[in-house]
Amino acid sequence: MRKLFLSSFFIMAILLMFSCLGCAGLLTGRYGTIAPDTNAAKAFESFQISADLNYYISGSDEYPNALMGLNKKYTLDSAFWKKIDPSPLRFRELVLQMQVRARQIGQIQYGFAIFDDKGNQIGIWYSILLARTPVLMKDNQHVEIYTPDIDTYIKHENRD
Repeated sequence: MRKLFLSSFFIMAILLMFSCLGCAGLLTGRYGTIAPDTNAAKAFESFQISADLNYYISGSDEYPNALMGLNKKYTLDSAFWKKIDPSPLRFRELVLQMQVRARQIGQIQYGFAIFDDKGNQIGIWYSILLARTPVLMKDNQHVEIYTPDIDTYIKHENRD
């Protein structure tokens, strides 16, 4: 029971922190946000591939730290994301392998919407809660989205 309380407290604290950071980014006008979204979760968990999105993974090809779909109108400025053109079978495998890996460390995967600095949704994201990162909006519909830490899963393995 104590573990559940501490886990819930920790998750709420992280959500509050990211909400505050998101608001601060909106004030500067150059940062977008990544916010929890049930539609994004449903899309990933029902293995829906959208023709309007380019898909990218971060981390391992077997169980990525994050899986992202970015609207094709935007250019991703990052050398660290791996662009993929997933078949329905490969997309399903990626999502299921990410779920298995998260369960191994006592976490679950979440769906998120990616918003630009004006509040327009520009993509979707799938990862454990702590794997989200900043969204930096650039000129001419270019966006820089940092990858989660490479040790996203590993740093949670030995926690009680």
